[in-house]
Amino acid sequence: MNWKKIIIAAGLGAVAGLIIKETLVDSRAVSPEKALKAAKETFKKQGPISGSWIYMKPEEMVKNGLTYTVYRGGVTRNIDGDNQQYEFFVDAETGTVLDAAQSA
Repeated sequence: MNWKKIIIAAGLGAVAGLIIKETLVDSRAVSPEKALKAAKETFKKQGPISGSWIYMKPEEMVKNGLTYTVYRGGVTRNIDGDNQQYEFFVDAETGTVLDAAQSA
């Protein structure tokens, strides 16, 4: 009977440890929503935005020989009746916009 209690306690401890680990790992990363908000704030400094989107799943990006985990997204701006689209990459760990370029 003592072995059952030990096995159950060990199992519960392992599950609790995994849950805590996952919570800590997720809390260090920036959510896609926060990444989009940061990118929109950066673009709003240059003028109004009419639309935006972001992929919810992070991807890998290599820039200047360094590998980053990033969220990819985009914004649309209406300038003089012409829609201009921009694609951006936001660091998933810091929320910093790493790259942005006007797309076709």
